[in-house]
Amino acid sequence: MKIPILKKDNVLLKDSLETGFLVLVNKPAGWTSFDVCRKIRNIVHIKKVGHAGTLDPFATGLMILGVGKGTKTMSDFLQSSKVYDAVIQFGFSTDTYDITGQKIAEKSEFILEQDLLCRHIKSTIGAYDQIPPMYSAKKVNGKALYKYARNGIEVERKPVTVQIFDVNLKSWEKPLLNLRMHVSKGTYIRSYAHDLGESLKVPAVLKELKRIAIGDMKIEESFTIEEFIEFWKKIAA
Repeated sequence: MKIPILKKDNVLLKDSLETGFLVLVNKPAGWTSFDVCRKIRNIVHIKKVGHAGTLDPFATGLMILGVGKGTKTMSDFLQSSKVYDAVIQFGFSTDTYDITGQKIAEKSEFILEQDLLCRHIKSTIGAYDQIPPMYSAKKVNGKALYKYARNGIEVERKPVTVQIFDVNLKSWEKPLLNLRMHVSKGTYIRSYAHDLGESLKVPAVLKELKRIAIGDMKIEESFTIEEFIEFWKKIAA
């Protein structure tokens, strides 16, 4: 049986959704991926809800949720490439590689020309050996890295080969670099920001992150939480 995919502008009857479905949701800032799953679970009153790829709490954008039997069909999306809009801030670095962490290095005076940035960014396209950040859900010896980090323990992480399919510079207004990135599954944009800073000898963090596509699914097709609540009220009436 084909599992329906619930998008913002498609019309589906509730009867077609009762055994399970996929739904595209636009995650707001400040929510964990689990928060989004829990909210959808409470709206549809179906216990089994999962997602096809986490987003950090400060990040926003597209999530694909499986509801009921829809959870069994998410594997393709887990393997899919992702597209992100990322804002990288130069001048300091943090322990989490993003704006939410503790500052660990600073460089207030620096010069970065747009031409130099473009060359460095384009040089990252292709296979990229990336070390996962300590503050991540990546497991080492069966334990998530962030659990070690919270106890002040840094463990050795093996590089993981990911693919940067494309990177485009959208704007550069010192100290903020705005990129659009098309990457393989498992790519940490926080690590990319950190590594870019290292290569340019100017510390950097990921300031903003928005996921705009997972495979062929686009953020324009997704529901905000409020829109999904209203949609479900209508079809449940």
